[in-house]
Amino acid sequence: MEKVNNKKILPLIIAIVVVAAVAVWCGINAGAANGIASAVKLSTNTALLAGIFIVAGLGYLLGSISVKGVSLGTAGVFLVAILFGYLCTLPGLADIPVLKSFFIADSSATLNGYYSKVIQNIGLVLFVTSVGFIAGPNFFKNLKKNAKSFVLLGSMIIVAGALVTVLFALIPGIGPEFAVGVLSGALTTTPGFSAAIEAATSLGHATDIITLGHAIAYPFGVIGVVLFVQLMPKILKADMAKERELLKVDATEEVKEEKKLFECDPFGLTPFALAVIFGLVLGGITIPLSAKGYAGPCFSLGTTGGTLIMGLVLGHFGHFGKMSLKVSESTAKVLRELGLMLFLIGAGISGGVSLVSEIGKSELGGMIVVYGLVGGALMTIIPMILGFFFAKYVLKLSLLNSLGSITGGMTSTPALGTLINTAKTDDVAGAYASTYPIALVLIVLASQLIVTLMA
Repeated sequence: MEKVNNKKILPLIIAIVVVAAVAVWCGINAGAANGIASAVKLSTNTALLAGIFIVAGLGYLLGSISVKGVSLGTAGVFLVAILFGYLCTLPGLADIPVLKSFFIADSSATLNGYYSKVIQNIGLVLFVTSVGFIAGPNFFKNLKKNAKSFVLLGSMIIVAGALVTVLFALIPGIGPEFAVGVLSGALTTTPGFSAAIEAATSLGHATDIITLGHAIAYPFGVIGVVLFVQLMPKILKADMAKERELLKVDATEEVKEEKKLFECDPFGLTPFALAVIFGLVLGGITIPLSAKGYAGPCFSLGTTGGTLIMGLVLGHFGHFGKMSLKVSESTAKVLRELGLMLFLIGAGISGGVSLVSEIGKSELGGMIVVYGLVGGALMTIIPMILGFFFAKYVLKLSLLNSLGSITGGMTSTPALGTLINTAKTDDVAGAYASTYPIALVLIVLASQLIVTLMA
């Protein structure tokens, strides 16, 4: 039996005694005052941080459950976030000590605003910029080889989704606004959602129904594509090692100058920050799409498109003069996963809150959820299936290029993260990045046209 080292155990005993003493003292004072609420106080910022890690921990636990090799992965975080957002709106929560700090009265509440705007956007920026740096070295080679195929596939996916939306809008009681909201949720596209809101506002129509459609269809829009990119390789019994080889692009990168380059930091956080800064500026450039100029429909790359492109450009060139623009692979992968997690938490919690508040405003009540779920599922599934067969049998793309391009055409950030894990290669990000811009432009135009022409 090993001899106990008193020098090691003494600090532990002292720490336990101190913690116990503090707990007892707080308990005594809480009992003499107003109970536990006096002893434990959570500010808005503390509740925000606690909520992030509660959802992350439970979400990854759910995502790790595998059924016949298929799992939700990071999308498990999204499902837990939706549930968390819903639970935070329950009125009884406001009367419970400590837990009342998590209460979100409605979609305009401050805490929900932090999740939906701050956390979600920070996550989105971290994820897409990391993807850009990872895909950058081989992106332009892959684009040069398959540019026409990526454009055609992205166009087909959006056109198919738009046609389903038009048919859905013709159902009595649905209308174009709700249908386009469902489309933006089914394709998990914030620019499409914003375009629909803008078009409806210009016509003097209510926008709440668009928000409702987006909130209803968004969960399946995330989960559907995530499962699709995992199931297709299994259904086709694909040899993933062979598929990874087909995806590889010959690269003869010069690395002789690397020792002479100046590095601002060993992790590459400086060039990453530069990509984000310039990407946000690029994404903020607005281009008018009609004779009305900036008073009419406009297009911009937005946060996602701008930072993605700058990540690709800096990742491709790798240096500016004598200054290194490289981000270490380990840094990029950690930031990619962290960003995806934060994005899903922000989007999920906000979606859970909006889902409750917007259903309460609808005249159709609970039936509107059924319509939205069915319509959204069709808008997610039909374009994916048509796109996959078009890519495989007409464009003759490899499996991983097809799936990568489909995630871009569906503008599905979470699905790209899943596909990278499924394929076990970051090279699939090249197809996503090549298809994403054309899909982004077309979904904005489609959303505006459907609302305007069918109103």
